[in-house]
Amino acid sequence: MNGLTVKELYTLEETIAKDIFKGVTYPWEVLPKISEFILGLGATLLEDEYDKVGEDVWIAKSAKVFESAYIHGPAIIGKDAEVRQCAFIRGNAIVGEGAVVGNSTELKNVILFNKVQVPHYNYVGDSILGYKAHMGAGSITSNVKSDKKLVVVKTPEGNIETGMKKFGAMLGDEVEVGCGTVLNPGSVVGSHTNIYPLSSVRGYVPADSIYKKQGEVVEKM
Repeated sequence: MNGLTVKELYTLEETIAKDIFKGVTYPWEVLPKISEFILGLGATLLEDEYDKVGEDVWIAKSAKVFESAYIHGPAIIGKDAEVRQCAFIRGNAIVGEGAVVGNSTELKNVILFNKVQVPHYNYVGDSILGYKAHMGAGSITSNVKSDKKLVVVKTPEGNIETGMKKFGAMLGDEVEVGCGTVLNPGSVVGSHTNIYPLSSVRGYVPADSIYKKQGEVVEKM
């Protein structure tokens, strides 16, 4: 469907994980593959650029990781990335080059493209955030439905069955998510779109839009 494909959402040159998307139509299809992909990619990283720390954790020598941060493998922290105080990376996480994982932010089964910012009290689970995407303070992905049913992506062209119980959000390149926003399971936000603070987002939001509230989405001028 229009607007939801990997090609339309992401600049693949802006992630070390570009090969995981080969042969994939929709980005959420790679969520079950992240762990295995990291293990394979980590083994190929150059020792003069990355340190292997603990079990299946690779951290770029140029990255800045605060002592109070916790990183569980498999995980890759990219060049010039910053992982701040008390960040909690639960595993299956790729943090892109120049990305920021902020204080008390939690990551689990995610791909953050280069220059992504999740800098203040964010939860990002079972999600993919495109190049320069930014989540404001306290904004989170909700990755499991309250009724525990499989996640469906709702679009104007019809629903897409994902077959997944855990699926947070797919944010395209340079998406701006306002503070205190909840991205409900199965949210897909097109590139260069802005989400108003304190929003509750569900379904597909087109690229180059401003999301003011459910049912009020306007095109950027």
